[in-house]
Amino acid sequence: MKKVHYQLVNVFATEALFSGNPLAVFSDASAISPTEMAALGQQMNLSEITFVTKSDEADAHVRIFTPSYEMPFAGHPTLGTAFVIANGRAQLTLKMQAGLIPVRCAGEQITLTANPPSYRAGPEVAELAAALGISASQIIGTPRFVNCGTEQLIVPLADAAAVASCNIDITQFTRVAQNQAGLSGALVWARQTQMDGSETIVARYFWDQYGQAAEDFGTGSACANLGGWLLAENTPTPFALTMEQGHGIQRIARLQLHVDAEQDIHVSGRVVQIGSGEFTL
Repeated sequence: MKKVHYQLVNVFATEALFSGNPLAVFSDASAISPTEMAALGQQMNLSEITFVTKSDEADAHVRIFTPSYEMPFAGHPTLGTAFVIANGRAQLTLKMQAGLIPVRCAGEQITLTANPPSYRAGPEVAELAAALGISASQIIGTPRFVNCGTEQLIVPLADAAAVASCNIDITQFTRVAQNQAGLSGALVWARQTQMDGSETIVARYFWDQYGQAAEDFGTGSACANLGGWLLAENTPTPFALTMEQGHGIQRIARLQLHVDAEQDIHVSGRVVQIGSGEFTL
């Protein structure tokens, strides 16, 4: 028998303690087998958990597990893992299946630099609208698959009301939102003007978990892919946006997207530690 320890953090947290996207980080996973990693992902039932081991190429090797599969890259696990293992370092490089991911640490504010985007055409608008449970007229731009580490469908909607009204038909969604790895996930988003005149992105991220529609608290990989989508639309750089996610599940996450003049995509968020624990395997 062996004891394995984890830290529990919230990533993309707001001022509220129970906000953002929760993550468990096993900062010393040298004694945990891949089978045990997958079992712990299912046991904890968080959107993702991470396992850290040594790397000859980077500051750490990180594997990311959902309750049902391993992911090559995800945003909130990258930021949360860097926060846990930084030990005062301002910069880290994490080795993941998607490659080497640079991360900057400034206290609770953690920033990753995503891979350059690649693209694939999205589904027909009518089919996509039916899968999302909205009218085709509420999709106002070009849906496309974007891959800055994990391929996802990015869907621009008319307004916040359209985002809120999405009601997934999981059978159709699984078909139209399936990426090249056979997994289904989509970010629906819209621009919203605040009282002070500033602009925020309001978003929801849906994915298929065990044949059921699941909604994520705060999806950093999709935020990076949104940056890629905006680049494909020839958005002038540099630009910065705040994305808020989680209204549909009563838990807000706040994500910062910055695309610099060189078109590098950066995703930032506040990370706070809220607990720790151990398993006996």
